[in-house]
Amino acid sequence: MANQQTHVRQDLLTTQDAGMTYGGQLSFLRRKYTQDIAGADVVVSGLPFDAATTFRPGTRLGPQAIRAASVQLAEISDSAFPYNINPFETLAVADYGDCYFDSGYPEHAVDVILEHARKLLQQDVTMLTLGGDHFITYPLLKAHAEKFGPLALIHFDAHVDTWPDDGQRLDHGSMFLRAKNEGLIDTSRSIQLGIRSFSDSDHGFTVLTAPWIQEHGSAQAVSEIRRVVGDHQAYLTFDIDCLDPAFAPGTGTPVAGGLSSSEALAITRALVDFNIIAMDVVEVAPAYDHAEITAIAAATLAHDFICQLAIRKNSRYSAPD
Repeated sequence: MANQQTHVRQDLLTTQDAGMTYGGQLSFLRRKYTQDIAGADVVVSGLPFDAATTFRPGTRLGPQAIRAASVQLAEISDSAFPYNINPFETLAVADYGDCYFDSGYPEHAVDVILEHARKLLQQDVTMLTLGGDHFITYPLLKAHAEKFGPLALIHFDAHVDTWPDDGQRLDHGSMFLRAKNEGLIDTSRSIQLGIRSFSDSDHGFTVLTAPWIQEHGSAQAVSEIRRVVGDHQAYLTFDIDCLDPAFAPGTGTPVAGGLSSSEALAITRALVDFNIIAMDVVEVAPAYDHAEITAIAAATLAHDFICQLAIRKNSRYSAPD
């Protein structure tokens, strides 16, 4: 990571004076919009792609919605709950903006995203990506596996996303079988949480269904993640439809019986000492949202990831009450 450099970008360490919470520039957490990322630790970027959806479209508008929902989190960043730190005193975070897609050529999406991710990873930054539909995780995994080798996958979702795949189709429900088949992920080290969809095979993943988590609790779910993933380098992907539609109506493929926001946050906030090398938050479709509750949940998950990176950089952590 770039935080190992002697000199860190001071302009990215400084909290922006954005004025009113309900006005100003809508970068993620009010970070500086820039593609000059030399010296950055974390780069946030949007992948507004939704041509792989199989039900309701609209996640191409997800990155905008998540950025807009992050404004209150930016306002209280001096003491981010529940960590009681200002992550921007430690990390230089930039908002790179959105990757450009020509909507007339959806078949180019893998190459476009792969080139986008390679360009950022060449700068030794940690990527935090805002989707977009869940297919975007496949080329992101491809780019990260090129750099880090086969990864553990920590996958929050209502759906397993390992349905039959021919290696070519644009489908947000089959790309993790492709990632397994291409050796991008080590399924023996990978875990899926919040699942409530059928599959003929677990393909080597450990699967914790939503009813299992609701019966056994968040702490036991964290223990299972720790048992499976260990200290292996992991990629964290959070499909917002992991949450019950009561907590995340703004998504393309909602499924009843999911996790609450508090259950999901209890699990993700306990991952602070895991070796997570990147994260994405996907499937926010604001056209179906109500009072921004889906976007707020997504922004909070992404904000927490930045806080945890700051804690890991400082090698200090006290569990939140």
